[in-house]
Amino acid sequence: MNNDEIIRVQTYLRLKFQNDMLTLKRGAKDDMIEVFMEDEFIGTLFRDDEEGEISYAFNMAILEFDLPTL
Repeated sequence: MNNDEIIRVQTYLRLKFQNDMLTLKRGAKDDMIEVFMEDEFIGTLFRDDEEGEISYAFNMAILEFDLPTL
């Protein structure tokens, strides 16, 4: 992803989740973007270009011990 795409997707996610603390940063791999909430890593984002149709996949793993007890 180029810098313009990263900024556009970051802006979209901030609007969608109503949270300006969400930040996208280049990952260790060229095809991966890391997603942070403030300083906490929360997931990864990948760009998919299939037959000229571009989409972005956000993947967030939630560990069981992070869930609140009810």
